[in-house]
Amino acid sequence: MIKRLISILFLAWVLGFAWFALLLPLPAGDEKTDAIVVLTGGPGRIDRALERLEARTADRLLISGVAREVKPRELAAEYKRPEALFECCIALGFEAEDTRSNATEVATWAKRRNYKSIRLITTDWHMRRAEYELGRAIGEGVTIVPDAVRSQPSFATLFREYHKYLAGLAGGILGL
Repeated sequence: MIKRLISILFLAWVLGFAWFALLLPLPAGDEKTDAIVVLTGGPGRIDRALERLEARTADRLLISGVAREVKPRELAAEYKRPEALFECCIALGFEAEDTRSNATEVATWAKRRNYKSIRLITTDWHMRRAEYELGRAIGEGVTIVPDAVRSQPSFATLFREYHKYLAGLAGGILGL
């Protein structure tokens, strides 16, 4: 009986990891949302968010998880965009240090502005956990459009992220 239970759990873990690793989320289309949010931490994320903002898929962008010493004009120069774009349309979030605090920062920002739809930009291997945590933080009534930045993650990255995702799911089930 115990052997069978362990075998079933192991099979579920293996199949779950295969799903997680082989069917990574994809970039979203051109649908409009009230706002765009991007979680810092991986290559191509901010570039993708700026491209979507310039394509007018939303009017506002929050960059969550920015280091406190970063200034908007520095980001404008680094990403070769006009400072005016940062002044009018981009907010920098300085509170987040991890995915869960990103979700809290984004949820607070979105609720304050009464947004009903958010385009979430992060790396493909990070998207499932980020979307789950944001969904928990923001609650019902806000549509999250996942917009994954394609990457070529290593096995170690996928393995680590899968277990973080499972831990997040378990925390959600247990109410933590």
